[in-house]
Amino acid sequence: MKATIHTANISGTVHAPASKSAMQRACAAALIRKGTTKIYNPGKANDDMAALAVIQQLGAVIKKEEDHLIIESNGVNPASNKMNSGESGLGIRMFTPIASVASAEILIQGEGSLVSRPMNFFDEILPQLHVRINSNEGKLPLQVQGPLQPKNITVDGSLSSQFLTGLLMAYAAAEANDVTITVQNLKSKPYIDLTLQLMKDFALKVPVNKNYDAFFCEPSSANLSTAEPVNYTVEGDWSGGALLLVAGAIAGDIVVNGLDVFSQQADKKILEALSECGAILSITPERIKVGPAPLKAFQFDATDCPDLFPPLVALAAYCKGTTVIQGTSRLTHKESNRAITLQEEFAKMGVKIELQDDLMLISGGSVVNGGNVSSRHDHRIAMACAVAALKANGAVEIEDAQAVNKSYPDFYEHLQHLGVDVSLNV
Repeated sequence: MKATIHTANISGTVHAPASKSAMQRACAAALIRKGTTKIYNPGKANDDMAALAVIQQLGAVIKKEEDHLIIESNGVNPASNKMNSGESGLGIRMFTPIASVASAEILIQGEGSLVSRPMNFFDEILPQLHVRINSNEGKLPLQVQGPLQPKNITVDGSLSSQFLTGLLMAYAAAEANDVTITVQNLKSKPYIDLTLQLMKDFALKVPVNKNYDAFFCEPSSANLSTAEPVNYTVEGDWSGGALLLVAGAIAGDIVVNGLDVFSQQADKKILEALSECGAILSITPERIKVGPAPLKAFQFDATDCPDLFPPLVALAAYCKGTTVIQGTSRLTHKESNRAITLQEEFAKMGVKIELQDDLMLISGGSVVNGGNVSSRHDHRIAMACAVAALKANGAVEIEDAQAVNKSYPDFYEHLQHLGVDVSLNV
């Protein structure tokens, strides 16, 4: 699909999409916990649908009501010998250890760019937990057979915190006692905070966080069976919300509802960048109002929030001077190599980006050109290009624009609601 985004002055109010980070974790917790879970404001992005499919494959039963989902589970009891996480990086990294809690042999698959992303972590860690694993030279598909037996282990957290999230969830599912996961070089700590908070919300056994260097599962006799159902509301997504807020800073006064300013989500840091560059901001617990102003270059460390790179680049394109963003090493194993993709696609719009070691330098404040760009099948690239197009000197046509369905299927509809002329051609 092609999307053509025309220059626009935007205004109005829009509600942020549901957080797929929270939604997918909630699906995992509902599976692990034995009983009934009701999930309100459930996400409908492709990654969310993949997570729901996975927990059904692993034994959960799901009923859809008008405004919520009802999930019944008796723990990890696979209903299938296959598990498919679609294109979800979090899904594959989180659910593979959880699936390994069962004694059944399970074939773990994925789609799209996920099949080329490294999974060596599992080859190294799961055998230490008495899980038999066969992989395609460190890539999908994987074949695992448990049951996983929690042990004292040391893991590398430098590639992604999602692997640790999977282990923490799996240890909870296996009712781990008196064992420690030691972590070296942990990145994206806020996402671990999100995992621990959600485990608490679902009454799962939460390990003791020892300054992110170790996570200790205390001795206890607690089990996962509970009589009371859990009612969980998925919060708004700061990753998608960041794109809306940047759109307001570039192209007009808007109000974004549904973002929790007290959230554990890492991408909440977009507010710091908007403040530093000079955008007009008004923040309350109920809503965030943002508007354009003369924007200046800023410095930002995105090491713990790498998904902010695309909206930050769109913002920096309109900030006078050279913006410096740290953390490009976190972008290599995304849906695309996002550092290079951002550099090449924004160059087509006349925005110069230099890559120096772990830094990205964006020269902003000049004219952003209309033209043709490609999402490279990456949802965040498609949305960043669309936002950057709002004040370009001509329309921007985005190839593979349907990539937004991975995380924010209503994105183009929300732009139209704010006054943007969006043409979609299949």
